[in-house]
Amino acid sequence: MRKPASMWSLETVGRVRLSKHFYMRDFLYSEINGFHGVPNIPDNPDLAIENGRAFCIALLDPLEETFGRVAVRSGYRSRALNDYGNANKLNCASSGNPLECHIWDRDAGDAAIAGASIVIPWFADQYDQGRDWRDLAWWVHDHLPYSEMWFFPKLAAFNLVWRPRPLRTISSYIAPRGMLLRAGNTPAEEAAQRRARYADFPPLRGITYPE
Repeated sequence: MRKPASMWSLETVGRVRLSKHFYMRDFLYSEINGFHGVPNIPDNPDLAIENGRAFCIALLDPLEETFGRVAVRSGYRSRALNDYGNANKLNCASSGNPLECHIWDRDAGDAAIAGASIVIPWFADQYDQGRDWRDLAWWVHDHLPYSEMWFFPKLAAFNLVWRPRPLRTISSYIAPRGMLLRAGNTPAEEAAQRRARYADFPPLRGITYPE
């Protein structure tokens, strides 16, 4: 039986630096925890950290370095918190769903998964003015080793998922709704057409820090 975590042990997990820009604490906040009081404590902190670190290094750090701040809307969820959210229809998929990306300590090896629902404020401002969500989706597709993306109407938030063996799928609840790209399929838009969509995007780059 797992030893109950103390406030201090959870604080220790929160201090773990996952990557250049992100700490574990950035992903532990949950409205379900705050409002309903369900603890969001990893069952396997080492595995959560391992998968979360791979996710941040491969996907979130490059986004932050290119576009500036990445806002995390929903990050890590413990199985207990996710089960509660699913049972009470709080926008949590079943913990056993292979597409559920928030439980970072569920699986290891080739079955490992980690993801978060994020907003890129730089793009959200343009989306509010009518910009097509697919412009960002194709930029990510052409630049980063993502596994899955799902886009949502509010703020152009999207679930971004890392796996050791990426599926490379894109779905959306924004019109045109449905699957933009299925696993193993060729994008419907040619590379030149995709590049034209995001021609005004900053290039994939790093932030210059003071010495």
